[in-house]
Amino acid sequence: MTENTSSSWRPILAIALSLVLLIGLWLGLGPQYGIYVQKLRGEAQLKEAEYTRRIAVLEAQAKLDSAKLQAQAEVERARGLAQSNQIIGNSLKENEVYLQWLWITSVAESQNQSDRTVIYIPTEKGIPLPALEAGRLLQEKTTTELQPPLSFAP
Repeated sequence: MTENTSSSWRPILAIALSLVLLIGLWLGLGPQYGIYVQKLRGEAQLKEAEYTRRIAVLEAQAKLDSAKLQAQAEVERARGLAQSNQIIGNSLKENEVYLQWLWITSVAESQNQSDRTVIYIPTEKGIPLPALEAGRLLQEKTTTELQPPLSFAP
């Protein structure tokens, strides 16, 4: 019976020793594992912060590049506009007939669109000068009541 009794205690003893060994390892290595996990989390947060900073720097650089290119485009547009104004101005300097024709067509178009009255005032060179405000003033006078002038009896 001694043989039978000692063989039945062997698995229980092995389980108990394994359990004691596991508890010892857990108590001994548990804090070390916690430190290791915290270190990994810190490194991950550091990497994330570095990538976030890089992204912010790249976005700022992209905005700066975009602003510079937009400024260059505006400068080029202004140069083109200045050149076109100079070309138009030079072509119109000694071209009074074209200017008269252009003015007449624009007046004709504006008169077709609304009921305006244009009064022409002759100038020294014989070019009629329009009095554009006269039409507006004439229209205002007809729509408002005119007050009779004050008379003073002697």
